[in-house]
Amino acid sequence: MLRILANDIHLRHERHHVQHRAARDCGGIRTVPVAGQLGILGLPAAYGLILFSLGSLIGLFAPHYWVILIGRVLQAAGAAVIPAISEIIPVRYFPPESRGRAFGIVMTGLAIGSALGPVVAAFVMSVLNWQWLFCMPLFALLTVPYYFKHLNDKPSGAAGIDWPGGGLFACATALLLAVTNASWMYAGGFLVLFMLFLARIRTAPEPFITPELLRNKPFVSGLAVMFVTTGIGFALVFLSPQLLANVNRLEPGLLGFALVPAAIATALLGRLGGALADRKGHLFLYFLATSQLAVSFMLMSTFAGMSPVLIAVALIFGNVGQSFLSISLSIAVSRSLPQEQTGVGMGLTAMLSFIASAFASGIYAGIIDRGADAAWNPVNGHPEAAVYSNLYLALAVLHLLLMLGRYAKAARST
Repeated sequence: MLRILANDIHLRHERHHVQHRAARDCGGIRTVPVAGQLGILGLPAAYGLILFSLGSLIGLFAPHYWVILIGRVLQAAGAAVIPAISEIIPVRYFPPESRGRAFGIVMTGLAIGSALGPVVAAFVMSVLNWQWLFCMPLFALLTVPYYFKHLNDKPSGAAGIDWPGGGLFACATALLLAVTNASWMYAGGFLVLFMLFLARIRTAPEPFITPELLRNKPFVSGLAVMFVTTGIGFALVFLSPQLLANVNRLEPGLLGFALVPAAIATALLGRLGGALADRKGHLFLYFLATSQLAVSFMLMSTFAGMSPVLIAVALIFGNVGQSFLSISLSIAVSRSLPQEQTGVGMGLTAMLSFIASAFASGIYAGIIDRGADAAWNPVNGHPEAAVYSNLYLALAVLHLLLMLGRYAKAARST
């Protein structure tokens, strides 16, 4: 949404976009694992949607940019509960052998929202002021009764909430703005708060994150892979609209429509990805997804600066691949968790996407601000798109390395 309204609120530099996004993402970090810690899913979902709507109302009537930031932080704090619940539901209510289909349905729902969002936003922008975009989230309040009706079963042994530990963790991760500003002060503050957080989880009776969970090597390695791949995949969301706006000079409405084909393809194929994971295993889906992403980034590196139609085609491979990868990694992480830790564990996977997004956006924005003298891809002949082409090429290589590393690990285990 920020890319659509950037010209109206006079945001010119990529770092300003990153500060907006980082503030929004960090606002949601603390609330993500709460659903898992409470055990009851309906209650945090309802409160989250109410907080989300409150942030939307603030954004709707905001007279200044800093007020918009406050609204976006409240939106994130409320809406962040929903990704956590979408990760927990397939694990809690579906057996392992059919969990892939459940995650596929979740990915399909996310893709449908991604397809409709740009179209609705473009229509609203064409007939109304951009601030009316903040009205759209208010419709989410209609779903609150359904959350209370269907998701209020509390499993036995559900823990309480360690609010001090959550506060320390949220404040520590909020200092990811150090990536944006390259500030040693922020980096030092992050280290201090993170050390206090580690001390807290070792002494609290019901810690925000249990130390046993952090000693679960398969779970931690799964989180590490998820962090890296989420950061890489975030380039599809963060870089592609900027490429189309800054290099191809697309108007906001047309820019939104250029992203729709990839979202539609993801919606159509999301359940197929889940079914493939159930039939052939999540590792098969992992290799298929990383191959698609490598192809997508290579095509984006080649097509950067060319027709937006070619960019839209390349994004289809990337969006579908990223959804397949999310399904595969979610299944792998869920199987590494004991039943009593699935709520907090899967909540952490959702929280990780917020952290990875804030971290990756700072890195990408810094690289874009510096620019590039020439494209590394010899096929790309558009100097104005060189920095984007180079980034996409590097990300394609990273996915190939991840695929080779995972293949080598699988070969050693057989």
